Amino acid sequence: MSVLRRPYILLAALFAALFLLVAGCFSEEVRPPAPRGAAGPESTFGAARTAPALPSAPSPPRNIPALGPQTRAQLPADTRQALVVTGAAPDSNRATAMLYTRDDPAEGWRPATGPWPAHNGMRGWTDHHVADDLKSPNGVFGLTDAGGRLADPGALLPYDEQPRFAVSGDGFFGEPLEGSFDYVIAINYNRQPGTSPLDHTRPLGEDRGGGIWIHVDHGGPTQGCVSLPEERMRELLRTLDPAKNPVIVMGDVAALGR
Repeated sequence: MSVLRRPYILLAALFAALFLLVAGCFSEEVRPPAPRGAAGPESTFGAARTAPALPSAPSPPRNIPALGPQTRAQLPADTRQALVVTGAAPDSNRATAMLYTRDDPAEGWRPATGPWPAHNGMRGWTDHHVADDLKSPNGVFGLTDAGGRLADPGALLPYDEQPRFAVSGDGFFGEPLEGSFDYVIAINYNRQPGTSPLDHTRPLGEDRGGGIWIHVDHGGPTQGCVSLPEERMRELLRTLDPAKNPVIVMGDVAALGR
């Protein structure tokens, strides 16, 4: 081969290589765009789309703190006010009171007022109250009737104003008892609802005790009642509404937690 023909051969080879490279660029299949609405290959645009959010499940109704399933089961279905009185221990005569309400059963209970200091029976709490045991009964009881020595402060419950609510003498620690029954709310333990707190009907019998009230605190333990400061008693009388079927939930913390 002559020297003159070699440049031409090299030039031809160069053109052939360029042709193959260009042809290779157009060898891929060109796909037409997918019709609108049709499923196509994944792309960054498709990945950016997110599915509509599903509605969240409704929150469960709020329960009253520290009440166990057995105690909650005793709450009447139509009750919308609950005064919870919690003792620190079975033998404690000091307690804390808190009023809860539930306007919407689907939302559950919420605190309305409190906490307030309270006293209970001198010897604490019991599941089986008997006369003169100086203990307050554990349980859930209705609150339907009120009264006192002083004039009605605006109670929503039926209020029996009577001078017979007077009391005298001293408490367990020597504190004066005078004025303790100026305002009272009957606790429906072993009594006939719909009567004055002074009514002595005892459906369970005299040996099971009775006359268990919420009354004005005298600065010491009681014989079985629950006592609150006088101003708190007035507030409670103006708040407890018979249309809301109010109850008291009372007992030591372990009993209420059952």
